[in-house]
Amino acid sequence: MVTGAARGVGAALAYEVARRGAHPVLLGHEKDRLDELAARLPARALAIEADVTDLPALERAAREVRHRLGPPSVVIANAGVAAGGPLTATDPAEWRRIIDVNLTGSAQTARVFLPDLRATAGYYLQIASLASFGAAPMMSAYCASKAGVEAFAHALRAEVAAHGVAVGIAYLNWTDTDMVRDADRYPVLRELRAHMPGPAHRVYGVEEVAARIVRGLEHRRTAVYAPPWLRLVQPVRAALPPIVLRVARRHLRRLEAVDPLTPTGPLGAGGEADHAAARHAP
Repeated sequence: MVTGAARGVGAALAYEVARRGAHPVLLGHEKDRLDELAARLPARALAIEADVTDLPALERAAREVRHRLGPPSVVIANAGVAAGGPLTATDPAEWRRIIDVNLTGSAQTARVFLPDLRATAGYYLQIASLASFGAAPMMSAYCASKAGVEAFAHALRAEVAAHGVAVGIAYLNWTDTDMVRDADRYPVLRELRAHMPGPAHRVYGVEEVAARIVRGLEHRRTAVYAPPWLRLVQPVRAALPPIVLRVARRHLRRLEAVDPLTPTGPLGAGGEADHAAARHAP
């Protein structure tokens, strides 16, 4: 069961697990896209429209999954949104929405499907980010949410280990999704990424990332790194905030003088779909 499955990493994960013989459940916004993707997968799949911030909707989705396919043995909390901009210029409701989707939505996904994972001795995989290691300016809500999901997954792992449930965290770098391509339209975000050290500024293909995640999933890893070099960051992650600070201090004022730092709004088509769904929610 994959949340945020209509596009990007979620869609690529659904395809990769189907290619390996699993029966994926695609959960997210954009029901037409979910149905179209499910029909193209090389295994039986189920598409369900639901918002991870809507607990009753998630509970209905879980009942449908159990009725149609049985209890899931793997749950991937992938749904995520992002927006860029200075904190004081960002709409507070938009900032909260990022936390609600990325962090609260992941917790609610785990809450609803944990009975199934206990029944199947299953595996819960939380999609995190390089942002879980080192926060970046102009992305405060996204970075806070990704640090939060990492801490949440560590706590959950200890809580459910005695029940035979494994919990993993997938750490992703920049991945070629609608969200990242949209972020690159904004000079400040593009320039800040370009000045990240070493391979940290590189954008990786979504299929490559999904394949790496699924290999970790098959072995019930506690940590999955896509790309693999992210593993090397773990022991030295305390050094990241000073590096980010140095880069921001050197370049942010210069960029601000060229182009005012303004909020981006929801990034990517997935962010727009979530914004539309939230706006029309009762």
